[in-house]
Amino acid sequence: MYDFAHDADPQAAGYGAPPLLLTAAEAFRFPVELTSSLVSDLVLPPRRSVDGEPRPVLVLPGFMADDPLTARLRGHLQRQGYSAHGWGLGRNVGLTDTIVDGLLERFDEVAATAPGAPVSLVGWSFGGLLARWTAHRRPGQVRQVVCLGSPWRAEGERTRATRMFERAAVKHGLSDRARDIVDELRRPLDVPLTAIWSRTDGIAHWQGCRVAESAESSPAPVEDIGVPSSHVGLVSNPLALAALDDRLAQDPADWRPFSWRAALARRTRVAA
Repeated sequence: MYDFAHDADPQAAGYGAPPLLLTAAEAFRFPVELTSSLVSDLVLPPRRSVDGEPRPVLVLPGFMADDPLTARLRGHLQRQGYSAHGWGLGRNVGLTDTIVDGLLERFDEVAATAPGAPVSLVGWSFGGLLARWTAHRRPGQVRQVVCLGSPWRAEGERTRATRMFERAAVKHGLSDRARDIVDELRRPLDVPLTAIWSRTDGIAHWQGCRVAESAESSPAPVEDIGVPSSHVGLVSNPLALAALDDRLAQDPADWRPFSWRAALARRTRVAA
């Protein structure tokens, strides 16, 4: 991200960025993951909402990404019986006032489409950090938060995209609230939080994306799910989507720990 931790302590090493080999492989891995995802949705049965009404899900794109890049993920969620929404703010250029204020307005719009139904937040990469912050800003209105390859920890601030963040801050500006927002999003959430991450992520170091270490200080379930995926592919990788499906289907009042056996079984059977 913006490397605030390193600014405060120049000696802070953190986890560093992933190996260049993994970064270079992103461009070759993503098309395979996208294709396999499309095929799996054609082969495996769709599902219906267990509540009778589609639950709202707001999907937030990663840094320098936009809604078209999360279209595969949202299309999959629609097929699984959710009411999946893009964020409608164009390209995610970072913590500008326009994005910060626009995100809360967009959340309120999505919440209004299903009065009384809490909204699930799914954020990819930097979008996951924004999802965590939104959950703090809208208490009582969020069902759960799922982060896909989101380096939220201070030790994980330096990624392959850090210099892009810094250039974007110069070009597009940076909100005066940026540091406060980052501090707030790092606090424990009062709703279930799931981090889906990959040890072979070529953009963000996987250790900076994990959340299990914060479980003891959280009043709600916190869990990590590792998948073999590229960073870009986390929005289409079949295993990442299977894990996401399983977590979104959980009842926050009766939360069950993640199990690959249960997740894959859920993915391959038709809902009653």
